[in-house]
Amino acid sequence: MSNKYFYKLLSSHIMILVLAFLLIGLLFSQFVKNYIFENKVNELSEYGEQILLDVTLKSNDTEELLRKYSQLLDARKIQYILFDGNADIIYPNVLMDPSLRISQAEWKQLSTGESISIMHDIKRFDQEVTLVALPYMQGGKISGGILLLSPISSSMQMIGQLNKYLFYTICISFTAAILLSWFSSINLSNRIRAFRKATSMISSGNYNVNVPDNKKDELGHLARDFNNMANKLKESNQEIERLENRRQKFLADVSHELRTPLTTISGLAEGIKNELIPEQEVEKGMTLIDREAKRLIRLVNENLDYEKIRSNQLHLYLIDIEVIEVFEVVSDQLLLQAEEKNNQIFIEAADNLTVKADYDRLVQILVNIVKNSIQFTENGWVSLRAIDQDECIQIEIEDNGIGIDPKEVDWIWERFYKADSSRTNSYFGEFGIGLSIVKQLVELHDGKIEVSSEPKKGTTFRLFFPKK
Repeated sequence: MSNKYFYKLLSSHIMILVLAFLLIGLLFSQFVKNYIFENKVNELSEYGEQILLDVTLKSNDTEELLRKYSQLLDARKIQYILFDGNADIIYPNVLMDPSLRISQAEWKQLSTGESISIMHDIKRFDQEVTLVALPYMQGGKISGGILLLSPISSSMQMIGQLNKYLFYTICISFTAAILLSWFSSINLSNRIRAFRKATSMISSGNYNVNVPDNKKDELGHLARDFNNMANKLKESNQEIERLENRRQKFLADVSHELRTPLTTISGLAEGIKNELIPEQEVEKGMTLIDREAKRLIRLVNENLDYEKIRSNQLHLYLIDIEVIEVFEVVSDQLLLQAEEKNNQIFIEAADNLTVKADYDRLVQILVNIVKNSIQFTENGWVSLRAIDQDECIQIEIEDNGIGIDPKEVDWIWERFYKADSSRTNSYFGEFGIGLSIVKQLVELHDGKIEVSSEPKKGTTFRLFFPKK
């Protein structure tokens, strides 16, 4: 993986460098050539114009003037030729060199008064030269002119030197690109390898992973998001394991709870059917069958209610309910269970105090909480109070029972959780679903529920129902 990425990164860097240097090299070379040639043409044109001007003004000493110009221009490696109106050379006195002959096209251009400048002429000379020809016009007709030549070999050498330096620069840049690509690929490959290792660990079920996220680039942000995802997966997996353990425990408890009443019901029914139970005990057996059947109904109803709430299929019908009336109904329903454990139930609420709630669900909420209070209280009391607050109605259910361990307070709302299975009474609260349903029903009323407890001192549930 590292080599593949290295070659891809290197090829992209080299392609960019090649394109950049080709473009820069061509533009720079052309710019330098044009700059040098334009300067040379301007220089030759200035000398040509000055010679023509001096020759026309100083006609008495023309030979000496031209000789001095020859010496001056020879030092600068510039040659010049004066020609007459017939394109014949009049200075210097040399035989007509065919290479110096002005072509018909050039003469036609000069005859119109236009100058000629050829920056890079290698057709008529053995070497590269810059050629400038200037006409001398009299009365609208050409009466002569001057032609100047300057070799450009030194300029070409300078351009060649610049190209050589540009080539060295390209080689250095390619080397730097290779090194940069190598180090970048190694760094990126190591970081990607860390991601692959982490994903492999997660896929194998190990969520204790941490990808280094100390870099402030895109991979650094990705690493932080990946670590957050791994932590969430770890928490979710722990939650799943915890719920699975509770589910298994719940199934074991339900199996036990089902077996007991079903065995009781089956045995009593068979005994009554076969007249194995004395007649005076039949009524007691029927009562026991009824109680065990209701236990099974409670188990089914609690699970159905939980699933309805969880799937958002439970609809509330909110009405104004007198709190004291609900308290009396709950007290009447649970009075026998309280007496079995030698407990008293106290209610306290104003006669005209109402709460906006679903009547059946409010009764279900209070019954579940009071059942739990009775379950963990013996030879004590359970109190139901309603308090009119500014924006809500506060209902408190308090007992002086055994209380709840502080470590378990936050868990009592979880499904299948039973705060103290060793103390569970088989008649109520036995399934570990009730308080989970209570909490969700309160939240469906846009309310909230709190609990405070001290071991061996009692527990207080506080419910808050909004007035609006």
